[in-house]
Amino acid sequence: MAIGSHITTFGGLAVRDFRRGERPREVAWRLSVDYDADKDRFAEELGLLLDTVGGGTIEALVIGEWGSPYEEPAPLDLLIAARDRLPRLRALFVGEMTYEECEISWIHHGDVSPLLAAFPRLEILRIRGSEGLQMSPVRHRRLRELAVEAGGLPAEFVRGFADSSFPALEALELWLGVQMYGGDATVADLAPILNGTELPALRRLALRNAEIADDLAGALAGAPVVARLEELDLSLGALSDAGAEALLLGQPLTHLRALNLSHHFISGDVAARFGEELPGVRVDTSDEQQADDGDRYVSVTE
Repeated sequence: MAIGSHITTFGGLAVRDFRRGERPREVAWRLSVDYDADKDRFAEELGLLLDTVGGGTIEALVIGEWGSPYEEPAPLDLLIAARDRLPRLRALFVGEMTYEECEISWIHHGDVSPLLAAFPRLEILRIRGSEGLQMSPVRHRRLRELAVEAGGLPAEFVRGFADSSFPALEALELWLGVQMYGGDATVADLAPILNGTELPALRRLALRNAEIADDLAGALAGAPVVARLEELDLSLGALSDAGAEALLLGQPLTHLRALNLSHHFISGDVAARFGEELPGVRVDTSDEQQADDGDRYVSVTE
């Protein structure tokens, strides 16, 4: 799966590209500059957005290209510097680019913890890309949704998240990816998440695009957090019959509202058992893949 189109809604609002002179309200503003623009240009556009629209009216921001995301990290420092002008910001998407603008595994970021500290009212944070991505231990009382889309999510980020505190977090979505592109997180790194003690509000857990999907399924078969989930998502990954069997033989999943296993390497007979054994659960086993000489591939890498 290549990410080939821009989102049209975010944070419950329609996404609108910022154009100079526009002043509509109640939209998620998308801010993006040309690939060859320098960071000063992005800073200028951010200032114009705040001046023209009025930063106090902005609830959701979508950050696209900020110049060359291959070379320069996301301009989190500019957003932090503007925090007093964005008192109502509750939803932020950083790195919302198609593969034609920048391949997902080459989008540069940095430590996102100062950003979270600067915006204590933030409820939704979505990040695309993971080059240089870090999270220092942080406590955030209001974040409800966190998603990181990656071709390879660093173990360092996962451990930083595990050492943080998000008491209001209801939905966590991590694209773990493959080791070739930096996805070196293991089940052991994810253990605090699977235990769930520090995530009391979690109801949706998505560990997507995972090369280690079978290992994750084996761990989830007995993970304490599963008992209070409403949705479990292992889609876009390399799940095979081994992982599927582990889920079927593990703890009950009948309490779930949805189980997403789409883009998988599960045989038809085993996939059919999910519908038979979980009749009240919305199970998605679409997009069956075929192994290539025994090799299984996740949906998004570079």
